[in-house]
Amino acid sequence: MTSTSALSQLKTLTTVVADTGDFERMREFQPQDATTNPSLILKASQQSNYQALVASVKLANPDKKPAKLVDYILVAFGLEILKIVPGRVSTEVDARLSFDTNATIAKAKHLIGLYESHGIDRKRILIKLAATWEGIAAAKQLESEGIHCNMTLLFSLVQAAACGAANAKLISPFVGRITDWYKTKLANTWNDANNGGGNDPGVLSVKRIFHYYKHFGIKTEIMGASFRNTSQILELAGCDLLTISPELLAELQASKLVVSQKLNPSNASKALADEKIAELQLDESSFRLQLNNDAMATEKLAEGIRNFCIDTEKLEALLAK
Repeated sequence: MTSTSALSQLKTLTTVVADTGDFERMREFQPQDATTNPSLILKASQQSNYQALVASVKLANPDKKPAKLVDYILVAFGLEILKIVPGRVSTEVDARLSFDTNATIAKAKHLIGLYESHGIDRKRILIKLAATWEGIAAAKQLESEGIHCNMTLLFSLVQAAACGAANAKLISPFVGRITDWYKTKLANTWNDANNGGGNDPGVLSVKRIFHYYKHFGIKTEIMGASFRNTSQILELAGCDLLTISPELLAELQASKLVVSQKLNPSNASKALADEKIAELQLDESSFRLQLNNDAMATEKLAEGIRNFCIDTEKLEALLAK
């Protein structure tokens, strides 16, 4: 045990990011960046303390239908978050565009334009895109125009490799959702002692991506996301960034556990050799085949897109009231 909080120790090893639309709650944790998604913005929009913000956006855009108004709500929350964090905010493109490259590019440019109309430098914005083949193709084009992307709903090395090849600024591998899938699959044979901690399948997935990127000199930043507990977070200390919910940030702030670096670029080459992982050369057909052959990644990607679509439609319905 130590007198320094686990959160403070973690910040010396990893850039800590707040994963929430509840910007008032994130102040106490002093994160560098923040991430949002349709589900988080929907949740925040329903809270009484954000009703005035939502109402002000509707008042300022009386001619906008709910489907168009969503973008203005996302940016309104992003603008408030940028008053709190010194770094970047991630804002997500409509998940219903996940299989349409051109529409994704157009939506990303629209969101950047809204931020820039408020005087925000585009360097402070990460546009979140689903790591589908079409989303990755959109990211490649957007990055070439100076619009930085956060590739989300990422569950596999093949997705990560394709994002790296597209020069995406950042990827968000979803730790907890990977673990959820294996817990469900293993059912009664899941054992926290054997399948948790350093053996947690979600943790192992991020470690594999980290070692792959560092060994092959890929500049794309890695930000572990979607955590279920603080153990998963601490097992990834040393990752480029970790985006963490306010609930888990509070647990880390209250904890006095000693935090040690678990991920180190100097271990990358040996780790890849031990797992016999070679550099992936991907075109569209090989990407689709390898992703298809990974049942967990295929199922969780599809489920994630479906759920974000549902929550975007719920947000539209909320704005229509």
